[in-house]
Amino acid sequence: MKTRRVTAAIASVLALSLGAAACGGGDDDGNGGGNGKKDAALSSIVNASTKKGGTVSYEHSDVPDSLDPGNTYYGWVQNFSRLYARALTSFKPAAGKEGLEVVPDLAESLGKPSADAKTWTYTLRKGLKYQDGTPITSKDVKYAIERSNFAPEALSNGPTYFKAYLEGGDKYKGPYKDKSADGIKSIETPDDTTIVFKLKQPFADFDYLATFSQTAPVPQAKDTGAKYVQNIVSSGPYQFESYEEGRGATLVRNKNWDAKTDPIRKALPDKVTIKFKVNPVTVDNDLLSDKITADAAGTGVQPQTQPKVLQGKNAGQTDISYAGATQYIALNVNVAPFDNVHCRKAIQWGLDKQSVLDAMGGSPKGDVATTLLPPSVNGYSKFDTYATEGHKGNVAKAKDELKQCGKPNGFNTILTARSDRPAEVAQATAVQESLKKIGVNIEIKQFPSGKYFTNFAGVPTYVHEHKLGMLSMAWGADWPTGYGFLDQVVNGSAIKPSGGTNLMELNDPKINKALTDAIANTDDAARTKAWGDIDKMVLDNASVVPVVYRKNLLLRPKSAANVTVTQAYLGMYDYVLMSSAK
Repeated sequence: MKTRRVTAAIASVLALSLGAAACGGGDDDGNGGGNGKKDAALSSIVNASTKKGGTVSYEHSDVPDSLDPGNTYYGWVQNFSRLYARALTSFKPAAGKEGLEVVPDLAESLGKPSADAKTWTYTLRKGLKYQDGTPITSKDVKYAIERSNFAPEALSNGPTYFKAYLEGGDKYKGPYKDKSADGIKSIETPDDTTIVFKLKQPFADFDYLATFSQTAPVPQAKDTGAKYVQNIVSSGPYQFESYEEGRGATLVRNKNWDAKTDPIRKALPDKVTIKFKVNPVTVDNDLLSDKITADAAGTGVQPQTQPKVLQGKNAGQTDISYAGATQYIALNVNVAPFDNVHCRKAIQWGLDKQSVLDAMGGSPKGDVATTLLPPSVNGYSKFDTYATEGHKGNVAKAKDELKQCGKPNGFNTILTARSDRPAEVAQATAVQESLKKIGVNIEIKQFPSGKYFTNFAGVPTYVHEHKLGMLSMAWGADWPTGYGFLDQVVNGSAIKPSGGTNLMELNDPKINKALTDAIANTDDAARTKAWGDIDKMVLDNASVVPVVYRKNLLLRPKSAANVTVTQAYLGMYDYVLMSSAK
């Protein structure tokens, strides 16, 4: 059965996560939420406005993996790129659970599946144009998928779902090596508005997959591979006026964007700016002083800013959102001693997770995690394989596992963290302190988040050579179902030479098969149950140490208009809706 709307399971979980905030939505003037009401943006559009003009300004503490729609995996870029890159489908820009609904974007309707869900057909809207006025065709969408999924030598950052599920995906070499006119034959374009996907097996979540920016069209004649990011051709309401790698970008209106072809974007601002490599505390202070519209990272204020925000005059401008994400530690099964399951279980039992959460900022930053799937994802099953009192750890059980792995006195290892994420560094320091009591001595090595996956933690050869046994990781669902969360972090097929997100290098045939079988199942209930069962298999393997179900303590300045949290993009604000009241 194809997924047209957020399932009842997701909706009910989201309703619970919104909690009392759902009661505090609108303000007295009917504008859908006052700017001074705490958590108002969880369930309503705060400071709603139809005013056109002005500038929306973002800052980010690091650089993106890439602003190229076909070469990115960060959730904030997926959110931000919708300003200039239209995918086949999109999550609806709307408040609350309505924002989890998948709606047509470039396509005139959601996908039309065959009876067995192995063939999916989309028809593009009429009148679509690039920023230079040339027509957007189905061949451009096909080419975009070919370059983003089949050319890791140039574009290594994004997910590989299309490569894994398209017929012949394991043989096609990508458009830079295969110069044939046909490209991959399992994507058919019988005319300029029709695109047909032929899959190896049923894929019940395909409309979710089509929301990825990898389906945003790219004109082959304008593609320059890894350098395309410097001259992206817009299909959305904004185009790049300037782009400086490592510094930032300015977007202005795309005069050839036609609102009649785009029912989901209002495109109110005249300009959108973004600056990179701004100190994260400076970002917080710029929000407090109303110098910027939003923190592009969307992960919330820093621990040192948190008390000032929660206890000060700006408390009513905060939204504590569930991020649909889990902070965890990946234990690499190919780095000793974590090639031994008992050494992995020693970490599971020994870690004081409550101390780690406290170091990250306490309850405003999340809840202690016992599963990989977070509660807001369809398929979550509540369990605790390594339950300890108060989540404080169990030294005796940890030391017993150390004996079984041949390390009765403990061992030395390395834990990675992203240097520009203070909360993650604080987490690593707390883990280091916690595990001393079982004889595990940790050296912390820090890396920049913009290169974390492409150069360091996501590169198996680097990980093995430098003996990076424990790797800090935060993951949110690619789309809010169990498969959308799990596949790219626990499936063996997600292990890549560079840009990998399966940091454990987990390649368990039973888990791989369970994922494949479940996504092929068109029975919604059976498929949902399977995700929780797979989560338990991963925890039994012990290569993932769940730490925190993340929350974001977001801050909206008074000048920000049309502000609402989107669970589709990890509990950050919806950047398609956001505008300026200045």
